Amino acid sequence: MENKKFKFAALSGGYMLSSMIGIIVSIFYVYKKSADWAITFTIIFGIMFVASVISMSVADPDEFVKFEEKTNPTRRKKKSKNKK
Repeated sequence: MENKKFKFAALSGGYMLSSMIGIIVSIFYVYKKSADWAITFTIIFGIMFVASVISMSVADPDEFVKFEEKTNPTRRKKKSKNKK
């Protein structure tokens, strides 16, 4: 059996931003409504934040670029013909 190197997923900056906003909202807004749900959401968004930090420090950025090119193909501009 050969040793396989573990690949980390390259996560976007939006993923990190959503985890940080989720933590803030969970602590300041949800806690007023329900402490149990606030703790649960804070743990989930905290795990998301840790995953994004690991991804940022370990993942290969070239893999992220390849992934983005597959999911968001660049649009080619059509040449317009100017009639005079």
